Amino acid sequence: MSDFYRRYGINYEKMGAFEVNGGNRLKGELIPQGAKNEALQVISAVLLTPQKVIIRNIPDILDVNNLISLLQDLEVKVEKLEPGSYAFQAVNVNMDVLASPSFQEKSARLRGSIMMVGALLARYRKAYMARPGGDKIGRRRLDTHFLGFEKLGATFSYNEEANLFSVTADRGLKGCDMLLDEASVTGTANVVMASVFAEGKTTIYNAACEPYVQQLCRMLNSMGAKISGISSNLLVIEGVRALGGCSHTILPDMIEIGSFIGLAAMTQSDITIKNAGYDHLGIIPSTFRRLGIELKRKGDDIHIPAQENYEIETFLDGSILTVSDAIWPGFTPDLISVILVAATQAKGSVLVHQKMFESRLFFVDKLIDMGAQIILCDPHRATVIGLNHQHPLRGISMTSPDIRAGVALLIAALSAHGKSIIHNIEQIDRGYQFIDTRLRSLGADIVRK
Repeated sequence: MSDFYRRYGINYEKMGAFEVNGGNRLKGELIPQGAKNEALQVISAVLLTPQKVIIRNIPDILDVNNLISLLQDLEVKVEKLEPGSYAFQAVNVNMDVLASPSFQEKSARLRGSIMMVGALLARYRKAYMARPGGDKIGRRRLDTHFLGFEKLGATFSYNEEANLFSVTADRGLKGCDMLLDEASVTGTANVVMASVFAEGKTTIYNAACEPYVQQLCRMLNSMGAKISGISSNLLVIEGVRALGGCSHTILPDMIEIGSFIGLAAMTQSDITIKNAGYDHLGIIPSTFRRLGIELKRKGDDIHIPAQENYEIETFLDGSILTVSDAIWPGFTPDLISVILVAATQAKGSVLVHQKMFESRLFFVDKLIDMGAQIILCDPHRATVIGLNHQHPLRGISMTSPDIRAGVALLIAALSAHGKSIIHNIEQIDRGYQFIDTRLRSLGADIVRK
């Protein structure tokens, strides 16, 4: 049982459920947690130095806690300073642990474990990792990571029987020019970490430029790396011999912020999101506004007033609006599920196009069972005909298939009339910190069973 579940008395082996009595209008303030995706990257980066690294605003969620536990298994010194703040010191990493069955079993349950490979390869010239798990949202290939390592001079192998990836660079890594085959966020981060000690200059074309990657690069530079082109899709890394310690603060989680915006609209609630890091949200606010959702910036806060109705925009020629995901600075795929559920109670129609993952829309059958009007055109596209709050969704029993669909179903349940039961809430806990406790503080009727 993980520390997270032990701490809160949750039986991991017999995962519970959320019981939600919907229909309540919520009111109050929420402070977003630290960004999950950034946390997985910057925590992995502590493996690059023997010196102390302090990271603040770490979210207390299952995926992040499991990554910290993996570092402890590698004998990284971990000290909790205060809630959300940790000091890490990777003085003598026990590389022998990597190949142990127990470590491989633990790392396989966490997709974020792949983020350790680039740092270990850079510092120790080798790394082993089980094929990672995570959300079942379609094909999520790792080719970008390992092709990047190979271009730096590493040798890659995969033991299919043991389900084990390995990369080695006995003669060290050498800088090069490379074109990533896709603008993968985790792939970019992993290759950047591997490049910081590579001899000479590494130029990465088609790099991801999400805020998570920007934050990682800024943290590495504060440790002594030489990375330029941050916030663009062309990164240049001048290799250095060693990195030092640093202090780093994780950004607010933009996915949680978008989830709270959708929650406020669906439940006709008055919610203020405090310290939202607005300047790092990109087009997230404007995309929700295109659904007709009113939100106001107040300093670094976002206020979503209670709305009786919200109307989806059309294109200039009157055709139905399309909302689709794209690499940054486009709309993040992690919020497509929330956009879709928010549209079910809007006035008007919208085509939601999930381009990057072919299984992320399959949760809409649960929304249809709740009374939503949705046409699933194919695995990537769904047309939503908004009910304009004239016909509330109805509570049902359902199962959370992944983190983002799970929170979308939770939002639907909070807006529905009657009782809903959401099973497999481990998926939601992986990405959302104390979500039931925080929602109850706003007036939600939600109980963990």
